[in-house]
Amino acid sequence: MDFERDLRDAGDIAQAMTDTMACRGPDDQGLWTAPHAAIGHRRLAIIDLPGGRQPMVADDAGRAPAVLTYSGEAYNYRELRAELTARGHGFRTQSDTEVVLRAYLEWGEELAARLNGMYAFAVWDAAREELLLVRDRMGIKPLYYYPTPHGVLFGSEPKAILANPLAQRVLDADGLRELMSFVKTPEHGIFKGMYEVRPGQLVRVGREGISKRRYWQLESKEHPDDVDFTVKTVRGLLDDIVTRQLISDVPLCSLLSGGLDSSAITAIAAKGLRDQGLGPVRSFAVDFAGYTEHFKPDLTRSTPDAPYVHELAGHVGAEHTDIVLDSAELMNPSVRAAVLRARDLPVGIGDMDSSLYLLFKAIRGHSTVALSGESADEVFGGYRWFHDPEAVGADTFPWLVGGLSPLTGVDRLLEDDVLRLLDLPGYQDESYRRALAEVPALPGETGHERRMRQISYLHLTRFVQILLDRKDRMSMAVGLEVRVPFCDHRLVEYVFNVPWALKTFDGREKSLLRAAAADLLPDSVLQRVKSPYPATQDPGYDRALREEARALIERGDPACAQVIDLDRVRALIDGPAAENGGDRAALERMLQLDAWLGEYEVRLAL
Repeated sequence: MDFERDLRDAGDIAQAMTDTMACRGPDDQGLWTAPHAAIGHRRLAIIDLPGGRQPMVADDAGRAPAVLTYSGEAYNYRELRAELTARGHGFRTQSDTEVVLRAYLEWGEELAARLNGMYAFAVWDAAREELLLVRDRMGIKPLYYYPTPHGVLFGSEPKAILANPLAQRVLDADGLRELMSFVKTPEHGIFKGMYEVRPGQLVRVGREGISKRRYWQLESKEHPDDVDFTVKTVRGLLDDIVTRQLISDVPLCSLLSGGLDSSAITAIAAKGLRDQGLGPVRSFAVDFAGYTEHFKPDLTRSTPDAPYVHELAGHVGAEHTDIVLDSAELMNPSVRAAVLRARDLPVGIGDMDSSLYLLFKAIRGHSTVALSGESADEVFGGYRWFHDPEAVGADTFPWLVGGLSPLTGVDRLLEDDVLRLLDLPGYQDESYRRALAEVPALPGETGHERRMRQISYLHLTRFVQILLDRKDRMSMAVGLEVRVPFCDHRLVEYVFNVPWALKTFDGREKSLLRAAAADLLPDSVLQRVKSPYPATQDPGYDRALREEARALIERGDPACAQVIDLDRVRALIDGPAAENGGDRAALERMLQLDAWLGEYEVRLAL
């Protein structure tokens, strides 16, 4: 969008930006231009395959056009359609896209508060000469923008914006701090001058400039319900949420790990599909060659997934498939390059990203939509640091305490001068203070209950976005839509206000979810201790990673040498394999940083 140029003459640039989103929308494309706006779209067709083409234009007689480009799903679009029809709106299609567009015509930006779903969209209102950017409440779908002297560039991913020559590929000290901190700062786009629309935020761009407003945020409320009623409410919400998210005109499946979260979603989906006469649920799980037979418990995983996966699949009658990977696939240069391209940033977590990408790529051969158990740990308090007194009592983000997370550590490879410049502890502390200042207070809430509300808020606003972004990028890179039932805002709002003592009423993590799913799951799955997404334990992977890092620094003058101390990298390569994966994660991030600086032609401005 540009108020000083005729963008009808910029079709080639707009098309180039749109083409970068081909992975997110392999089924169709469209481009709409006007004097001051150019709107592009790539479509992944899920609902009303022939009718939902975009950009979608509403040009009712006597009204300047409103144009929508929309990503995601509105799970309550049928109710909204009925309401809009009663208000006099006519519909040409059966798509949820047209419902969102008509909702804008009826309610303007207030439509966002009426939507239930995952979405990121832009509306160009020609009458107002204004662009509206909207992102869903939990940030399931990404949306970025880049202010220019006379307008703005926007896109679902940074790569779309970077395809425009007005966008500079610059990383300043603040961007590098964000990359190294394992904290997701709201609105931070990493690249200098780029911003991410915050979850639950509206951004308006007009001739007068840019304005922002949050249409949703967590609020603290008294919770009057007892244990039984709370469990019943959680189950009722989950049944409704999953049933809504089964809506699809293309094949749908479930991601199954054999843990409580994904098993509950799979079981509810299986029941919902049976009730609709739609046959068994399809389920998929990732596994590694020899993983179960040679599994060794580590700091975060006490059991392999496969036995629990197969028991649950049999229990609910799922049509199940294991996607079995080996180290050669995980280290394949083309796979690693695809992961970086999907991420746009060196924020990956190594083989766990590669395996997720390969899992989704395999699933895409069978299904276009998948249900995921992601975010249950943030909503119900499942991570072990929720229950670790040191982490709970620490005056920082709990996932950064005492090496609880093996996903950090690349900072120890930085040059000393860079470390001093960045002051990462100071940056993390400042970010932590800003987050704490946002936590809504409940009158009279003190002590442990108050602290656990703070920790829940930190996870729902600063941690879950890291994982949601990972899942969205890896899935949309292969044209697979992943839905996240635990991120339904009704469930998030309700459970956020359940007192911690009630959330852990049986002395376990995720007591409410376990109780709500008790009749759905076999006891072994129901009682299974939390086990994160798996990482390969093949020592061959570690050796291959070290050799790749050695080859990089021996080639001379790698791009990452601008900030990385290569002697520290050599010491890490020649050292023993780390049991907790911390050294491996540091090498993974270093290699990805080097590839990113080179392939994205990033200029450092520290």
